[in-house]
Amino acid sequence: MQPLVDKINKQRLPKHIAIIMDGNGRWAEEKGEDRLFGHFHGVESVRNIVEGCAELGIQYLTLYAFSTENWDRPQQEVDGLMTLLVDTIRKEVPELNKNNIKLHVIGNTSMLPELARNELNEAIDLLKNNTGLNLIMALSYSSRWELINAVQAIAKDVEMGNLNPNSINNTVFEKYLTTANFPDPELMIRTSGEFRISNFLLYQLAYSELYFTNTCWPDFRKNNLYEAIIEYQGRERRFGKTSKQIHDNIVLNSTSHP
Repeated sequence: MQPLVDKINKQRLPKHIAIIMDGNGRWAEEKGEDRLFGHFHGVESVRNIVEGCAELGIQYLTLYAFSTENWDRPQQEVDGLMTLLVDTIRKEVPELNKNNIKLHVIGNTSMLPELARNELNEAIDLLKNNTGLNLIMALSYSSRWELINAVQAIAKDVEMGNLNPNSINNTVFEKYLTTANFPDPELMIRTSGEFRISNFLLYQLAYSELYFTNTCWPDFRKNNLYEAIIEYQGRERRFGKTSKQIHDNIVLNSTSHP
């Protein structure tokens, strides 16, 4: 049987994949374990998917690791997640560096414990010169927080005379987002059978292909990633145009670039 990875068209890879890593707690509860047991095993999935994306040549991978709403979870779970975050960063940085992976963080990191912030900043600094996969961790992140933050910053610049309101367009607005330095995701994956975006990259996902799977995050591996990419490559991305317009444009480009 042909391996799934060989069915992927390497010329049509999504430049940016975003993943909502859902189902850790339910996965653990189904096994009669504490929810943190699921988060602990979810780290192996992160390692496996990061490796898979790097091997394929994906340029950007955003992982929704912790939302601002997650602060409302039971304190024991939140404390355990923060401890797991610190321990994981310490353990994974050498491997990330070895694989030429650059780390970024988006979100309201001021809400994170000081130790977690320090570990993240140190890791970002150690990996800043790498040129391979850009790994973007969404921590203490919510899209509504990001959008409100952007509007406040724009209002301040208008008030100070640094920005003309009439000049505000998509390009200007996007410079105020936490993702200003990254392209929008072409593919968004959510695990565990939930069909929601859950306050994740609401602006950036406007034209992303959405892929939902029943597989919980601790069981999600490279083959699951390959299935999502193959599904993505089988879709027609029209961006509001008709199929005929897309086809004609492809033909025009192919004839003008022999």
